[in-house]
Amino acid sequence: MRNVFIFNPGPSVLPEPVLESTSKAVLNFAGTGMSVMEVSHRSKQFDALLVETVDLLRKVMEIPDNYKILFLQGGASLQFAMIPINLLHAGKVADYVDTGYFATRAIKEAKLVGTVNVAASTKDVNYTRLPAASELKLTKDAAYCHITSNNTIYGTQWQTFPDTGDVPLVADMSSDIMSRKIDVSKFGIVYAGAQKNMGPAGVTCVIIREDLVGKAPENTPTMLNYKPHVENNSCYNTCPVSAIFVVHEVLTWLADMGGIAEMEKINNAKAKLIYDILDSSSFYKAPVDKGSRSKMNIPFKLPSEELDNEFVAAASKKGLIGLKGHRAVGGIRASMYNALPMEGVRILADFMKEFEKSKS
Repeated sequence: MRNVFIFNPGPSVLPEPVLESTSKAVLNFAGTGMSVMEVSHRSKQFDALLVETVDLLRKVMEIPDNYKILFLQGGASLQFAMIPINLLHAGKVADYVDTGYFATRAIKEAKLVGTVNVAASTKDVNYTRLPAASELKLTKDAAYCHITSNNTIYGTQWQTFPDTGDVPLVADMSSDIMSRKIDVSKFGIVYAGAQKNMGPAGVTCVIIREDLVGKAPENTPTMLNYKPHVENNSCYNTCPVSAIFVVHEVLTWLADMGGIAEMEKINNAKAKLIYDILDSSSFYKAPVDKGSRSKMNIPFKLPSEELDNEFVAAASKKGLIGLKGHRAVGGIRASMYNALPMEGVRILADFMKEFEKSKS
């Protein structure tokens, strides 16, 4: 049993049962006598694992049959480039919604490939809210529209996704995938670095509608083209075997917990505990508009930077790890992904009350 609770923004906490099953597989994977870090990606044991992992994810997220599931490398950052390389062709425009740091990185990569329309931005309010539907200046026949579903640094999260009609909606869901139910059929591509809600760093999940595969220009380097990865079931090159194993274990754990619907209830309850304190306090300040608040990443500030630092240090002594805010915004940030237990959030809530009382 751990004696710390991890609020790191990513790589983030993993469920204890996953750590336990992974530790066993590190010594002996599937009865092979080999470590999961040693087994071949061409072995029948890994092939069975990969098939089961894809099937589990399809079931857990209710992914339609006309979507392909890939496990790639390079993180979400590589997808910032792969998506426009595959979909943003000459004469076309891609819409991007600028809601923070990772959205701007995606925009930067897309601009290296083709024409980008920034359909909306909330930079002028330091990304403390998401744009309203009426603010989106979408291109009628855009190649796609890209959003970041949850913004880890600024603590905003789309509650209702934009309606883009026939234009494929592409979403970076690195920090909130599987935290709530979504209708995958509303998206052309959903992608996520695994290291927040799916598993460890080193593997990236891409869920792509079949009609969007095979659209890359002929001169696209093979590794940047979705088609070879689809044709080879994520094994065009040596895939991250051990990371995919951990994803499999996380999916198994999530299913055992009651699936995404149950996890969404837990996440709502965890977030409510902290937001209720923030909303009733004159000591803590929550910068994000209520309609844009994230349930995964909750930023807040104390009256001074000195108190911020004192809070982080005192929390760490209580076993509450990783609460320091991102350098771009400062303050405190509580990242509360699926695997963070309710007990840890309750202890944080109690600590926040005690700390405020000690300073009043």
